[in-house]
Amino acid sequence: MKKVALLTVHGMGTTPKNYADEITAELQKRLRDKFAGLHVGSVYYQEILQANEEKVWNRLPRRVKWDELRKFLLYGLADAAGLENGKDALNSVYSSAQALLAKELNSTLQTLGPDGTVVILAQSLGCQVVSCYFWDAIKYRSGKRVVNGIWQDIRQFEPMISGGKTLDPSEISFLQGSSFRHFLTTGCNIPIFVAAHPGANILPIRPNDVFSWHNYYDRYDILGWPLSDLSTEYSEVVFDHQVNAGSGVFGWLLKSWNPLSHGQYWGDDEILDPLESALREYL
Repeated sequence: MKKVALLTVHGMGTTPKNYADEITAELQKRLRDKFAGLHVGSVYYQEILQANEEKVWNRLPRRVKWDELRKFLLYGLADAAGLENGKDALNSVYSSAQALLAKELNSTLQTLGPDGTVVILAQSLGCQVVSCYFWDAIKYRSGKRVVNGIWQDIRQFEPMISGGKTLDPSEISFLQGSSFRHFLTTGCNIPIFVAAHPGANILPIRPNDVFSWHNYYDRYDILGWPLSDLSTEYSEVVFDHQVNAGSGVFGWLLKSWNPLSHGQYWGDDEILDPLESALREYL
């Protein structure tokens, strides 16, 4: 049985279903024989959003400038708005994205067993998706009323999560993050979603006592932010790391010094090295 799972969650904008293939191949090369002990899964929530965004993009006349920038903003902001809009509805995009994450966690449980270690790598908007999921799950676990997403009524989502099988308490605990050991975020834009909230409400997730959160940001990436200064509670949980995403001679000339660095994290050694190190430790 595999010991460790790496789950990836993509960011905003147009995203292919095989978005994690390159980083998976790189990790296989780095980990060599240890890779056999690693379960790799991915959460692809763009399947809920991208077809609708494509229809709108194709419907709009080309009477404007900066097509590629406009497309990036349209898809990216539509992703964020779609996930936040009407999230209290059980059939919302917010709930659907959470159900996809829960389904991947349940699949991971079947592979690892309840004592395995879960590592999640999330990019950009994916960091918010993961954070919201576990925020709601932890609230549900504490007996508080949940008003958004699948944890309003987890039983209604069992057909999608587990194929209709009734989830037992140990499985529910796993879905709530009992084995979620390491969270690695890149280009994280959680501050955009919490900035308007009162300071007392800006709190990080902490699904268990051994949970660690490492956040990587590039100072030129206007969509990626440090997190530890958000609140006292965030400073106690999150370790921020400034990196130069997209480094290397040509990477620096073209992307690493400007906002294009937002899409360059997962191919950079400053991310791959600590990810490899963490996986080796758990393996």
